[in-house]
Amino acid sequence: MAQKKAHEVDRWLARPEPEYPIVLIYGPDRGLVSERSRRFAQGTGLPLDDPFTVVRLEAGEVEQQPGRLSDEVRTVPMFSDRRLIWVKSAANQKALVADVAALIKEPPTDCIVLIEGGDLRKGAGLRSTVEGGKNAMALPCYADDGRGIDAMIDEALEKAGLRIALDARQALKANLGGDRLATRGELEKLALYCTGQSEISAEDVRLLIGDVAGLSTDEAVDAVITGQFRDFDSTFKRFLSAGNPPFLILSATLRQIHALQIMRRAMDANGQPASSAVASARPPVFFSRRKIVETALTRWNATSLQNAADRLQAAILRTRQKPALAEPIARQALIALAVEGSRGRR
Repeated sequence: MAQKKAHEVDRWLARPEPEYPIVLIYGPDRGLVSERSRRFAQGTGLPLDDPFTVVRLEAGEVEQQPGRLSDEVRTVPMFSDRRLIWVKSAANQKALVADVAALIKEPPTDCIVLIEGGDLRKGAGLRSTVEGGKNAMALPCYADDGRGIDAMIDEALEKAGLRIALDARQALKANLGGDRLATRGELEKLALYCTGQSEISAEDVRLLIGDVAGLSTDEAVDAVITGQFRDFDSTFKRFLSAGNPPFLILSATLRQIHALQIMRRAMDANGQPASSAVASARPPVFFSRRKIVETALTRWNATSLQNAADRLQAAILRTRQKPALAEPIARQALIALAVEGSRGRR
């Protein structure tokens, strides 16, 4: 079986093994998948802007034209000694899986096949086909962990000639890591804003990284689900003072309650501890929030979560029916849930 663990992927990409002409790069972090796919493509040494040498296909095209991928791979290179066929947006399209299986049986000699996929679960057709092929390599991409984010921060700030204070680094790490391209974009924005400074402060991070309304929403939601009703009240006031509508916190809390319901069902059905339910959640829970979500799962059972969802849906409806009273309606519903969370030390 030809596959690498997540922490081995960068090392393999630095020195790809030529005996694997078929490479699948996949995972839930689409930005990281895209970045590593481009890195692999550049590593082939082929001119990526030459349409005769590098052929880009969407997986949907392959699905609509069975055999298209095989035909492209078997085409003899005219202007170079080999070609790159780059397939994007791959999932488990039947025609694509069939073509890949055929290519594994008769591997190309003058062509490299790069497949850029999404979040393929273990046992998925395309992933299983590649992992089981002797001449194919599967490379998973998951959200950056703490060390990976630290390395990206150091790389971006060193390039900009900037240092960062410890509290600023901690605040920065807490709001990065869900998607590699988004993380790079935020770091570039921060570096540009701080040009001319010697050191980045926590205040710089607060002002620049991510959407302020989004961060405030996260803080309020976390306070509600963990029963920190005093923290919620101050966060809620700060959120509204920035001119944000109260229904945003209601809807964000409802999304989090729905996610907790899914994890709670897994706990109840399989006898999982909260930590296991959070670790296996899809989409994955950002690492900086895992302890918060674990705490919430120990405080809310299936019944209380359903009651919370019903309360939030009713509150959202009332804010739409009576927009002039949206603020007190939202506050009353959320503070009640925060109090419930503080009692629910189950």
